[in-house]
Amino acid sequence: MNKQTVFPALTECAAEAVRVTRHVDPARLAGPTPCADWDVRTLVNHLVLYTSHGLEHRALRKPLPDGLTGRDFAADADWAQAYADRIERALAAWQDPAVWEGGIDLGFTAMPAPEIASLITKELAVHGWDLARATGQEFRITEATGALILSVVDAHAEVYRQHDGFAEPFVMSAAATPFERALANSGRDPRWSAPVTT
Repeated sequence: MNKQTVFPALTECAAEAVRVTRHVDPARLAGPTPCADWDVRTLVNHLVLYTSHGLEHRALRKPLPDGLTGRDFAADADWAQAYADRIERALAAWQDPAVWEGGIDLGFTAMPAPEIASLITKELAVHGWDLARATGQEFRITEATGALILSVVDAHAEVYRQHDGFAEPFVMSAAATPFERALANSGRDPRWSAPVTT
Protein backbone atom coordinates (compact mmCIF):
# COMPACT_ATOMS: atom_id res chain seq x y z
CA MET A 1 0.00 0.00 0.00
CA ASN A 2 1.01 3.60 -0.55
CA LYS A 3 -0.39 7.11 -0.32
CA GLN A 4 -2.12 6.82 -3.68
CA THR A 5 -4.13 3.78 -2.60
CA VAL A 6 -4.77 4.63 1.07
CA PHE A 7 -5.15 8.41 1.30
CA PRO A 8 -8.36 8.66 -0.77
CA ALA A 9 -10.00 6.01 1.42
CA LEU A 10 -8.65 7.68 4.55
CA THR A 11 -10.16 11.04 3.60
CA GLU A 12 -13.46 9.44 2.56
CA CYS A 13 -13.85 7.51 5.81
CA ALA A 14 -12.81 10.53 7.86
CA ALA A 15 -15.44 12.71 6.20
CA GLU A 16 -18.13 10.10 6.79
CA ALA A 17 -17.10 9.64 10.42
CA VAL A 18 -17.26 13.40 10.96
CA ARG A 19 -20.73 13.49 9.39
CA VAL A 20 -21.95 10.73 11.69
CA THR A 21 -20.55 12.35 14.83
CA ARG A 22 -22.37 15.59 14.06
CA HIS A 23 -25.69 13.72 14.32
CA VAL A 24 -25.11 11.90 17.61
CA ASP A 25 -27.93 12.68 20.03
CA PRO A 26 -26.47 13.22 23.53
CA ALA A 27 -29.42 11.26 24.89
CA ARG A 28 -27.96 8.13 23.24
CA LEU A 29 -24.55 8.28 24.93
CA ALA A 30 -25.51 5.58 27.43
CA GLY A 31 -27.04 3.36 24.74
CA PRO A 32 -25.72 0.08 23.32
CA THR A 33 -23.41 -0.32 20.34
CA PRO A 34 -22.35 -3.23 18.11
CA CYS A 35 -19.28 -3.45 20.39
CA ALA A 36 -20.79 -5.60 23.13
CA ASP A 37 -18.84 -4.13 26.05
CA TRP A 38 -19.07 -0.49 24.97
CA ASP A 39 -21.82 2.07 25.26
CA VAL A 40 -21.99 5.01 22.84
CA ARG A 41 -19.91 7.26 25.12
CA THR A 42 -17.08 4.71 25.29
CA LEU A 43 -17.22 4.27 21.52
CA VAL A 44 -17.13 8.03 20.92
CA ASN A 45 -14.12 8.43 23.19
CA HIS A 46 -12.26 5.59 21.45
CA LEU A 47 -13.08 6.99 18.00
CA VAL A 48 -11.98 10.52 18.90
CA LEU A 49 -8.78 9.40 20.60
CA TYR A 50 -7.45 7.02 17.97
CA THR A 51 -8.80 8.38 14.68
CA SER A 52 -8.14 12.07 15.21
CA HIS A 53 -5.49 12.56 17.91
CA GLY A 54 -3.93 9.21 17.06
CA LEU A 55 -3.99 9.91 13.33
CA GLU A 56 -2.21 13.23 13.80
CA HIS A 57 0.34 11.94 16.30
CA ARG A 58 1.26 8.99 14.07
CA ALA A 59 1.98 11.39 11.23
CA LEU A 60 4.13 13.53 13.53
CA ARG A 61 5.89 10.43 14.94
CA LYS A 62 4.85 11.43 18.46
CA PRO A 63 3.26 9.24 21.14
CA LEU A 64 -0.19 10.08 22.42
CA PRO A 65 0.06 12.15 25.62
CA ASP A 66 -0.93 10.19 28.72
CA GLY A 67 -3.58 12.76 29.60
CA LEU A 68 -5.59 11.98 26.48
CA THR A 69 -6.04 8.27 27.02
CA GLY A 70 -8.55 8.58 29.86
CA ARG A 71 -10.29 11.74 28.71
CA ASP A 72 -14.07 11.84 28.32
CA PHE A 73 -14.26 13.75 25.05
CA ALA A 74 -18.04 13.22 24.89
CA ALA A 75 -18.45 15.30 28.06
CA ASP A 76 -17.65 18.44 26.04
CA ALA A 77 -20.70 20.00 24.41
CA ASP A 78 -18.74 20.76 21.24
CA TRP A 79 -16.89 17.44 21.01
CA ALA A 80 -18.12 16.71 17.48
CA GLN A 81 -16.79 20.03 16.16
CA ALA A 82 -13.50 19.51 18.01
CA TYR A 83 -13.27 16.06 16.41
CA ALA A 84 -13.87 17.54 12.95
CA ASP A 85 -11.17 20.16 13.54
CA ARG A 86 -8.66 17.58 14.77
CA ILE A 87 -9.38 15.27 11.83
CA GLU A 88 -8.73 18.18 9.46
CA ARG A 89 -5.37 18.82 11.12
CA ALA A 90 -4.48 15.15 10.98
CA LEU A 91 -5.33 14.81 7.29
CA ALA A 92 -3.27 17.92 6.55
CA ALA A 93 -0.30 16.24 8.24
CA TRP A 94 -0.77 13.09 6.12
CA GLN A 95 -0.85 15.13 2.91
CA ASP A 96 2.94 15.48 3.17
CA PRO A 97 4.50 12.74 0.98
CA ALA A 98 7.40 12.48 3.42
CA VAL A 99 5.03 11.23 6.15
CA TRP A 100 4.38 8.11 4.07
CA GLU A 101 8.06 7.18 3.97
CA GLY A 102 9.70 4.87 6.48
CA GLY A 103 8.18 3.32 9.55
CA ILE A 104 6.28 4.50 12.60
CA ASP A 105 7.32 3.32 16.06
CA LEU A 106 4.29 2.19 18.07
CA GLY A 107 6.31 1.54 21.21
CA PHE A 108 5.88 -2.22 21.10
CA THR A 109 6.66 -2.56 17.38
CA ALA A 110 7.26 -0.50 14.24
CA MET A 111 5.19 -0.64 11.06
CA PRO A 112 5.46 1.02 7.64
CA ALA A 113 3.63 4.34 7.54
CA PRO A 114 1.17 3.27 4.81
CA GLU A 115 0.19 0.24 6.89
CA ILE A 116 -0.47 2.45 9.92
CA ALA A 117 -2.59 4.75 7.76
CA SER A 118 -4.55 1.77 6.42
CA LEU A 119 -5.22 0.50 9.95
CA ILE A 120 -6.52 3.91 11.06
CA THR A 121 -8.67 4.03 7.92
CA LYS A 122 -10.10 0.68 9.01
CA GLU A 123 -10.74 2.12 12.49
CA LEU A 124 -12.58 5.07 10.99
CA ALA A 125 -14.72 2.75 8.89
CA VAL A 126 -15.64 0.05 11.37
CA HIS A 127 -16.02 2.30 14.41
CA GLY A 128 -17.70 4.95 12.30
CA TRP A 129 -20.17 2.24 11.27
CA ASP A 130 -20.54 1.16 14.92
CA LEU A 131 -21.41 4.71 15.92
CA ALA A 132 -23.74 5.23 12.99
CA ARG A 133 -25.74 2.10 13.71
CA ALA A 134 -25.81 2.79 17.45
CA THR A 135 -27.33 6.22 16.81
CA GLY A 136 -29.83 5.32 14.09
CA GLN A 137 -27.69 6.33 11.13
CA GLU A 138 -25.98 4.70 8.16
CA PHE A 139 -22.26 4.73 7.31
CA ARG A 140 -21.84 5.04 3.55
CA ILE A 141 -18.60 4.55 1.65
CA THR A 142 -17.81 3.69 -1.95
CA GLU A 143 -17.31 0.09 -3.04
CA ALA A 144 -13.64 0.78 -3.75
CA THR A 145 -13.08 2.03 -0.22
CA GLY A 146 -15.07 -0.91 1.13
CA ALA A 147 -12.76 -3.24 -0.77
CA LEU A 148 -9.71 -1.59 0.77
CA ILE A 149 -11.21 -1.93 4.25
CA LEU A 150 -11.90 -5.61 3.54
CA SER A 151 -8.28 -6.18 2.52
CA VAL A 152 -7.04 -4.53 5.75
CA VAL A 153 -9.45 -6.52 7.92
CA ASP A 154 -8.51 -9.79 6.22
CA ALA A 155 -4.79 -9.09 6.60
CA HIS A 156 -5.00 -8.34 10.34
CA ALA A 157 -8.10 -10.19 11.58
CA GLU A 158 -6.31 -13.05 13.29
CA VAL A 159 -3.95 -10.75 15.19
CA TYR A 160 -6.92 -8.64 16.32
CA ARG A 161 -8.74 -11.78 17.45
CA GLN A 162 -5.72 -12.92 19.45
CA HIS A 163 -5.92 -9.65 21.40
CA ASP A 164 -9.74 -9.59 21.68
CA GLY A 165 -10.02 -6.74 19.19
CA PHE A 166 -12.32 -8.73 16.88
CA ALA A 167 -14.97 -11.32 17.69
CA GLU A 168 -15.45 -14.46 15.63
CA PRO A 169 -16.51 -13.70 12.04
CA PHE A 170 -20.11 -13.71 10.87
CA VAL A 171 -20.98 -15.74 7.79
CA MET A 172 -22.26 -13.56 4.96
CA SER A 173 -23.91 -14.42 1.67
CA ALA A 174 -22.07 -14.15 -1.63
CA ALA A 175 -24.17 -11.08 -2.39
CA ALA A 176 -22.66 -9.10 0.51
CA THR A 177 -20.78 -5.93 -0.38
CA PRO A 178 -17.05 -5.68 0.34
CA PHE A 179 -17.74 -3.44 3.33
CA GLU A 180 -20.37 -5.83 4.70
CA ARG A 181 -17.82 -8.64 4.40
CA ALA A 182 -15.24 -6.49 6.19
CA LEU A 183 -17.70 -5.86 9.02
CA ALA A 184 -18.56 -9.56 9.22
CA ASN A 185 -14.90 -10.62 9.17
CA SER A 186 -14.21 -8.19 12.01
CA GLY A 187 -16.82 -9.96 14.12
CA ARG A 188 -19.69 -7.55 13.52
CA ASP A 189 -23.20 -8.39 12.38
CA PRO A 190 -23.82 -6.00 9.45
CA ARG A 191 -27.55 -6.23 10.21
CA TRP A 192 -27.13 -4.92 13.77
CA SER A 193 -29.28 -1.92 14.68
CA ALA A 194 -29.90 -0.10 17.93
CA PRO A 195 -33.02 -1.02 19.89
CA VAL A 196 -35.97 1.25 19.18
CA THR A 197 -36.70 3.54 22.11
CA THR A 198 -40.07 5.09 22.86
